[in-house]
Amino acid sequence: MFIELTDLLRCPADHAESFLVLLPDEMQGRFVRRGRLGCPVCHREFPIEEGIARFGLPLSGGPAVPTSSVGDPVDPGALQAFLGIEGPGGYAALVGSAARFAPGMRALLPGVQWVAVNPPPDVREQEGVSSLEAPLIPVLSRSLRGVVLGQGYGENSYWEHEAARTVLPGLRVVGVGIASLPAELELLGDAGGWWVGKKR
Repeated sequence: MFIELTDLLRCPADHAESFLVLLPDEMQGRFVRRGRLGCPVCHREFPIEEGIARFGLPLSGGPAVPTSSVGDPVDPGALQAFLGIEGPGGYAALVGSAARFAPGMRALLPGVQWVAVNPPPDVREQEGVSSLEAPLIPVLSRSLRGVVLGQGYGENSYWEHEAARTVLPGLRVVGVGIASLPAELELLGDAGGWWVGKKR
């Protein structure tokens, strides 16, 4: 986990959003290999193991196993166009199977830090990508430049709402599947099994 990501993280418990305290045990450059994240509100602690911050399994309305819905194949360039991200800086999230786009997105947008939430087991640790296991997108509201929801997540209202919560106003959420967007998202387009929404 990239150490600077700590500033954006939030506790997944049902209380007002609060910063987390990082207690690193093993570092590799700016990357935390082992340690703990602590919540000063509820005093829960979350381990960081092999670079992955573990907030809990993807429960609370999220799919434990992705559904069979798959959008048409796209490349990282198309995904960048869907997201509308240009230039360096900030963070964006790739949820579930969308984490497989991380290497290509890093190559296109090397100045953006990527957060892989509940990535598939075959997605390996890589520079510029922080992996999190969580029942939600464990970052503060209105803090991301974009979110891509992979298989199962992109047609799940719980995760669509989570993505809308975390994206800055005017920026985009992209998903695989049939969109059932919350009021916070305006549908910009829907084709080939992919949809694009903009935060109102």
